[in-house]
Amino acid sequence: MTLLELQNLKKYFATQKAVDDISLTVERGQIFGLLGPNGAGKTTLIRMITGIFYPDEGQIIFDGKKFDPINDVGHIGYMPEERGLYKKMKIGEQAMYLAQLKGLSKADALKKIKQWFIKFEMESWWSKKVEDLSKGMSQKLQFVTTVLHEPKLIILDEPFSGLDPVNSNLIKDEIFNLAKNGATIIFSTHRMEQVEEICDHIALVNKGKKILDGTVKQVKQEFKENLYSVGIEQELSSITGVTPFEIVGQKNGLHILKINEGSTPNDVLQYLLNQRATIHSFNEILPSLNDIFIKLVEGTPAARQFQKI
Repeated sequence: MTLLELQNLKKYFATQKAVDDISLTVERGQIFGLLGPNGAGKTTLIRMITGIFYPDEGQIIFDGKKFDPINDVGHIGYMPEERGLYKKMKIGEQAMYLAQLKGLSKADALKKIKQWFIKFEMESWWSKKVEDLSKGMSQKLQFVTTVLHEPKLIILDEPFSGLDPVNSNLIKDEIFNLAKNGATIIFSTHRMEQVEEICDHIALVNKGKKILDGTVKQVKQEFKENLYSVGIEQELSSITGVTPFEIVGQKNGLHILKINEGSTPNDVLQYLLNQRATIHSFNEILPSLNDIFIKLVEGTPAARQFQKI
């Protein structure tokens, strides 16, 4: 079932089209990757979903009805890329304050905060001030305050920024647990390796427009180039005659083959067996999301952001 539907959203700032006719559907329990380079329109889109901005055109359907920022925002947890913690407040007081802003009673807020603080090994932080925390510690606190009221929709903008590998895995495991327990998650980032590991469905925006939308598997299949890696004892370059493939390179001791148009992987395997080749491995090479996105925005300033990863 659908939790969030964006219908032809548009948002302009002066002459800039920050969001230009974008439609998306996010299903319940889904981990949805909202992707794109800096300045693509992701943040503007998120701010419309959270009621911070109103769209100039189009509408948002939330939980089966037209989005009402006043009543629906309490069902959303938003962790922005630019963190919104009060630096002079003590951590425990801040968590209590933010939880009660989301409608929790003092007793419920205290109970849930203690549960999360124990889970994240934050019990000793209660009386510390935010300004005394490292970036990674602040990140853990921001995550807790985003999810502790058990929102239907959780929006995480670059949630792993500043985290070490151990705490990154801790947050990642909690994202999976939240989705498993029914929460819907929008995960916004430009780090493609994280997307491939976490997301079910992705959409790529660039210059305010949606240029890609589908499951990770569908997207990879759409952009595959019939490349295979082959582990073989023989040197393929010594093979003569007409072959159903072209040798395009080597990597990590494996031959990289591109299957000719009209041929199939079975044709390649049969050909190699007929040559009395000893085959140790034969695997399809699917493009990474990073490679796909560079290809889609190739030649634009956006491509350079992906190439830095």
